[in-house]
Amino acid sequence: MTAMAHNGLDCDVLIIGSGVGGSAVALQLAGSGANVWVLERGPVLPREAQNWDIEAVFAERRYQTDEVWYASGRAFRPGMFYFVGGHTKFYGTAMLRFRQRDFEAVEHEEGISPAWPLRYADLEPWYALAEQLFGVRGQGGADPTEPPRSTAYAHPPVPHEPLLSRIEQRLRAQGLRPFPMPCAIDLGPGGHCRRCANCDAVPCMVGAKGDAETCLLRPALAHRNVRLHTGVRVQRLLTDAGGRRVVAAEVVDGGVARRITAGLFVLSAGAINSAALLLRSANARHPRGLANGSDVVGRHYMTHNTTALMAWHPFRRNRTRFPKTLALHDFYFGDGAGGPPLGSLQLLGKIREPMLRAALPGTPRWLRSALAERSVDWYAQSEDLPHPSSRVTLRADGAIDLHWHRTNLRAHQRWVARCAQILRGTGYPLVLSRGFGTEVVSHQCGTVRLGSDPATSALDPQCKAWELDNLYVVDAGFFPSSAAVNPALTVAAQALRVGSHLRHHLQELLP
Repeated sequence: MTAMAHNGLDCDVLIIGSGVGGSAVALQLAGSGANVWVLERGPVLPREAQNWDIEAVFAERRYQTDEVWYASGRAFRPGMFYFVGGHTKFYGTAMLRFRQRDFEAVEHEEGISPAWPLRYADLEPWYALAEQLFGVRGQGGADPTEPPRSTAYAHPPVPHEPLLSRIEQRLRAQGLRPFPMPCAIDLGPGGHCRRCANCDAVPCMVGAKGDAETCLLRPALAHRNVRLHTGVRVQRLLTDAGGRRVVAAEVVDGGVARRITAGLFVLSAGAINSAALLLRSANARHPRGLANGSDVVGRHYMTHNTTALMAWHPFRRNRTRFPKTLALHDFYFGDGAGGPPLGSLQLLGKIREPMLRAALPGTPRWLRSALAERSVDWYAQSEDLPHPSSRVTLRADGAIDLHWHRTNLRAHQRWVARCAQILRGTGYPLVLSRGFGTEVVSHQCGTVRLGSDPATSALDPQCKAWELDNLYVVDAGFFPSSAAVNPALTVAAQALRVGSHLRHHLQELLP
């Protein structure tokens, strides 16, 4: 029987956003007595030939939003994708746990990465569940910084292709400890993966990528109490007169403005958009925005310090089709000489000529092609430390203004130089590098941080807003720190934890 909302509300639980956070909460509430609605501003991403057309995806930016944001006043088009499943429709399938020490205070060259109010042990069982749901493939014990595990990976790692096997051997010859990168693809007997070259930053036309829609939301929608509504953009959240409860969301649905009422609200629109929505929802009781009595909403924005490296050899073509199988964490917590942490290194998806046009606009096409065909492509990542001046604000016209106060750059620059040295040691004489800037918001986090003190955080350790009784924010905005690994699995683990909490306390939380 279809679940009915209580007290004349449109639904019991309103989830805003269908990415990892929102979809994981929906899955935990599937089959409960609650009427759950999931709102997504975008459509279901179509399966079409252009999914794997690199010209369409990168040169024409077919799937990227047309929104205009501002970086401290400068207009730009952000790397945002509004579809069911969120950014995981385009991510590179990397699924790594935070290290155990990432939840503790860690000293970096330019400051302290703060401790979380949670510890790794609090999330470990939820990491294990998330890995199972996403079908993560990996090898326990191979990563020298790997935290303790209660269960083994359910699937073996993706095997290296021949060229990458040789590079792994040359890394080990340097005394390093490379390991198979955990990733979420449906590979193996009965799987959909064709091991194509179109995975990282490209949607999967055959449904083999372990994304939020495929692994979380579709299983949730198999239960009649969960409904998905696409093309619905939330403008504001409204509270009751006392300011303690959210009572409705003001939305534009198919071009028509209306209100949706609910008993419980879960905001999972992504770190930047969630912060913007809370700020946009300011009222007399919450003059600085919802959940913002501490003035941290929109602050402490982080997105990692990242650089792409192309290890190039003039006489070696790289015919690897699925390269995301190798990573290196030897310098994650130190530079090897008693110095501060540097970061992680992992393989990128294969770079092709259209991907280089924006970075090398004055270079002849034949040279861009030659570079792409003969390169092995890597991704160097360092922790971006939270800074209160790094923030999301709103312009007078309502547009997002993003000010990224860069931190920890000296360590990142040293890490990139060390990576180049390491890659030359694998037999590639030329290493080209290019850093990513404000427009790349793939790893956005930290704008609605959780904590143990309402004076310095917006959320409690269960992601509930301190100042509101029925609002939870469950996306990477809750991160107090960014660590130096991809955020998706940690978002999933905490969202599954929060979703379980909500399910077990529904009767208390609903009006």
